[in-house]
Amino acid sequence: MSGKTVNSAILLLVIGNAMAILSDVFIKLLDPGAPVFQFAFLRCVLTLVFLLPLARKLDRSNLLGGLKVHAIRAHIHLVGIVCMVVALTNLPLATANALFYAAPILVMVLSAVFFREKLTPLSVTAVFSGFAGIIVILRPVDFNWAVIAALGSAFALAINAVMVRQLPKEQTTAHKLFLNYLLIVPAAAALALWEGAAWNPQILISAAGSALFILGYNITVLLAYRQVDANQVTSAEYTGLIWAVAIGWIWFGEVPDLWFLAGSLMIVVPLVLIGLRHRKRSPARGFNPTEQETTQEAGDSSARRQASMAKVCEQSSPS
Repeated sequence: MSGKTVNSAILLLVIGNAMAILSDVFIKLLDPGAPVFQFAFLRCVLTLVFLLPLARKLDRSNLLGGLKVHAIRAHIHLVGIVCMVVALTNLPLATANALFYAAPILVMVLSAVFFREKLTPLSVTAVFSGFAGIIVILRPVDFNWAVIAALGSAFALAINAVMVRQLPKEQTTAHKLFLNYLLIVPAAAALALWEGAAWNPQILISAAGSALFILGYNITVLLAYRQVDANQVTSAEYTGLIWAVAIGWIWFGEVPDLWFLAGSLMIVVPLVLIGLRHRKRSPARGFNPTEQETTQEAGDSSARRQASMAKVCEQSSPS
């Protein structure tokens, strides 16, 4: 599976999205009352440790380039991690992941508001259908703090995805990831100390497993998008929701109902159609370095969706 053909790239993304869901599973296995800030701190520290082999890719002559943007994104990222943990420990795995897919819809809205990007009729349909799908999944009687946390995580992902274009373009992906997690650690450590929870080895195991599997996902993404045009395979990213349903059903006994299936289709189908439409307008072969750079920005267990988000954002503007 080198990723050099469309089929192998799609297979890599399918496997990668399964690894991303396994990252979510490590979070879901935490107790509902587990110390969230302790998990966020350990997760960020362990991710930095896993990234150490890539330290040679840092541009030491401009180590803190774009520091202000990096700092804003890092702290939004921290909010997203905390919201994600609350959502995954209190909601069914598939429901939480379906709500996370509000992020690419929010990206389109934010891009239209702040960057004056024009939405195509299909993009507008995706926005309204997506929000309607969220309402169908949740239904008013099921709206609670865990749901708000899931939507908060999606909002954090969307803001970070939109801010990607403001980062220094000369910085490598490894450089951006290092700065992102490095800037998170002080705030995460302060929150963990304020939380005052007793040391829990289960948190360390969950944080390590979650970080390791999401980095595995990142590797598959790099291989998949390296030599194949992103728009030829991006719809494979949405297999993550299928994996979430399957693992949630088999592992946690979470049987999806018709409301969930209908709402998920309302969210995902328009996004897939946008990808397929853009694929038809794109060359059959080739490589878009801008899209690869954006794809490589997926650095946390929910941020993996930034790859699809940023492409949807780009596809909403005139070509």
